[in-house]
Amino acid sequence: MKEFLSRAKASAQTIATLDGKTKNRILNEMAEALLANSSTIVKANKKDMEAGEKSKLESALLDRLLLNQERVEAIANSLREIAQLKEPVGRILDGWVNDDNLRIEKVSVPIGVVGVIYESRPNVTSDVAALCFKSGNVAILKGGKEAEHSNMAIAKVLQDVLVKNKLPKEIVSLLPDATREGVAKLIKEDGYVDLIVPRGGEALIKFISKNSSVPVVKHDKGLCHTYIHRDASHSKALSIAVNAKCQRPGVCNAMETLLIDKEISKVLLPGLYKAFVDSGTKIKGCNATREFIFVDPATDIDYDTEYLANILNIKVVSGIDEAMAHITRFGSGHSEAIITENYSAAEKFMNTIDAACVYVNASTRFTDGGAFGFGAEVGISTNKLHARGPMGINELTTYKFKIYGNGQVRR
Repeated sequence: MKEFLSRAKASAQTIATLDGKTKNRILNEMAEALLANSSTIVKANKKDMEAGEKSKLESALLDRLLLNQERVEAIANSLREIAQLKEPVGRILDGWVNDDNLRIEKVSVPIGVVGVIYESRPNVTSDVAALCFKSGNVAILKGGKEAEHSNMAIAKVLQDVLVKNKLPKEIVSLLPDATREGVAKLIKEDGYVDLIVPRGGEALIKFISKNSSVPVVKHDKGLCHTYIHRDASHSKALSIAVNAKCQRPGVCNAMETLLIDKEISKVLLPGLYKAFVDSGTKIKGCNATREFIFVDPATDIDYDTEYLANILNIKVVSGIDEAMAHITRFGSGHSEAIITENYSAAEKFMNTIDAACVYVNASTRFTDGGAFGFGAEVGISTNKLHARGPMGINELTTYKFKIYGNGQVRR
């Protein structure tokens, strides 16, 4: 492990000093190489899919795991989009001349060696590698065992492009020991690794947060809510709620609990029930909900569960204050939404709710690096320090102060 990390650390200076034009050219070469090797990548993914089906992975997880020609093309396009983003390194964030006539600049620089631990989705391998590369960082990647063959195929393509350009392949590496013990070692190596980014299940996040001696930016579970206020447009409420749950249920920005104002619940619930049932959603509801639609009862355990599946809790609330209290109790600080035509209610919700992303009259599914214009994201950070929400190339930089003098000494 130390030998591997030593090589990774040594390559950090090389990538940190690459100019933006060179990085963009190499990213576009990586995109072309992924397309040229798409059949190999899809073939490797087939092994993972067969193993997943044999181990009876849930359908939502299998969907996240699947790679086909269309998805490989989307991966390549993501790299091209990242290449087109503004250069994140070397930005002058602030500048001034102090009383001693020193010219001081606050300048963005790479973080260094970034370890990213994730599950299921093999496209994360290329997205994170590209984001780290664009921002001048070394990427150490540890994907889930369910995507082992896919991740290895993608990483090899990217490394081959690096070697072709006479760059160390360690700039993009898969963690050689992908066991739990290997992860436990990685997160203790603060002499080599500058940041750990875990994204995945609750158990993974807790383990890393508790045991890492390397700084951690958590990408925690997504317990996302949508609250339909009494002054909501009913048509907007219906389309947004269905999209937030059903468009892709197995992702962290999908809604897990729908809150409905008591004043409009009798009118809205039958239509919502039909739309969700037509979309294959399993519904659980509070007692007030079950007065109007026939569903299983919802408990506090349900409200505290990130399903990552087409399952939804519905709760009737007395008003905006109860809705916000419920979100404060059960939310994970990821994404929350209010549907309303009432400006005061919208502003109260936006200003009060403590989450990385807060929406008015839009689906929580938009919490995504691509949707925000970042090209992709390392993940959705639920931290409050350094990075929050979609973590893109700018959040993969830190800063240093450059001080220009002319012989000054401290008196």
